[in-house]
Amino acid sequence: MCLAIPGKVVEVRGDRALVDFGGVKREVVLALLDEEVKPGSYVLVHTGYAIQVLDQKEAEETLKLWREMAESMGVEL
Repeated sequence: MCLAIPGKVVEVRGDRALVDFGGVKREVVLALLDEEVKPGSYVLVHTGYAIQVLDQKEAEETLKLWREMAESMGVEL
């Protein structure tokens, strides 16, 4: 099973980006994407690689589901 997390691009640095995952920022590789990524874009990230660009609504819906799952397990995000 794969696990991919949506994050918001803060800064683009060539084929890499600084991505914010709810306050935690990590460097992510953009090499697998065909689309241009800009600060403010949302990307779906798996093992340090952006695998898909998401629109804001889709990213927010996914993040809402993550929060709901965490809350149901007693975990605070």
